[in-house]
Amino acid sequence: MKNMLNKVPAVTLAFWIIKILATTIGETAADFLNVNLGLGLVNTSYVMTVLLIIVLVIQFRYKKYVPWIYWLVVVFISIMGTLISDNLVDNLGVSLVTTTVCFGTGLIIVFIAWYASEKTLSVHKINSTKREFFYWAAILFTFALGTSGGDLISERLGLGYPLAAALFSGTILLIFLSYKYLKLNAVLAFWLAYILTRPLGASIGDLLTQSPKDGGLGVSITIVNAVFLAVIIGLVSYLSILEAKKPQENLVVD
Repeated sequence: MKNMLNKVPAVTLAFWIIKILATTIGETAADFLNVNLGLGLVNTSYVMTVLLIIVLVIQFRYKKYVPWIYWLVVVFISIMGTLISDNLVDNLGVSLVTTTVCFGTGLIIVFIAWYASEKTLSVHKINSTKREFFYWAAILFTFALGTSGGDLISERLGLGYPLAAALFSGTILLIFLSYKYLKLNAVLAFWLAYILTRPLGASIGDLLTQSPKDGGLGVSITIVNAVFLAVIIGLVSYLSILEAKKPQENLVVD
C-alpha cells in the first residue's frame, strides 16, 4: 500500500501548450536522433526505450505531481510513440491503416480495463499506482495512434503541412466548442483533444523543419528542438514555482 497525492497536473492552457510543444519535439527529436545523428530507427528506439523506463521509474517513485519529471515522461513517451509507429511502417512494412487500427484498438482496450477497474477515465485524480499505470498506458497509445492516424490522414488526403496543421487545430477547436457549449462529455473531449495534439504537433514540426521543396520552411531541426525545449523548460519551471506555493493535500491510500 502506498500513500500518494494526485500525480498529474491540472488541465489548463499551459498544459495544452506544453503538450503540443512536447509532441512537436517527439517528432523532431526522433528525426534528429535517427537521421542527423545517424543512429537509425532501431538504435534510436533502444536508447529511448531505456531512457523512458528510467524516467517512468522515477515518476512512479514520487508520491505527488512533480512538474519536471511528469513532463519529461511526456516528452519521452512522445518520442517513443513516433518511433513505435515509424518502426512498424518503415522497417516492417506494416500499413498505416493497420497501425492506426491496432493502436486505436489498444487504446480502447486500455480504456475498458481502466474503467472496469476504477469506474472512471477521469484524469483529474490519478492518485493510485493502478490509476497511474492505466494513465501512462493510455498516453503511450494516444501518441502512437496520433502518429499513425495523423500520417494516414495527411498522406491519404495529400495535405501539405500548413493544411494538415489547420485541419487538426480546427478539429481540436471544434471539440473545445462542443465541450464548452454543447455539453460534450469532459472525459471524451479531453482524450479526443489529447490524441489530436499529436498529429498537430507533428504537422507543426514538419512544417518548420522540412525543406522548402517538400513544403516546409527549412528551419534547422536543432534550432527547433532547442527553442521548443527552452519554452517547455520555462513553462515547467513556472509551474514548479506555482506547485511549490500550493497548500499540501492530504495523502490518499493506494
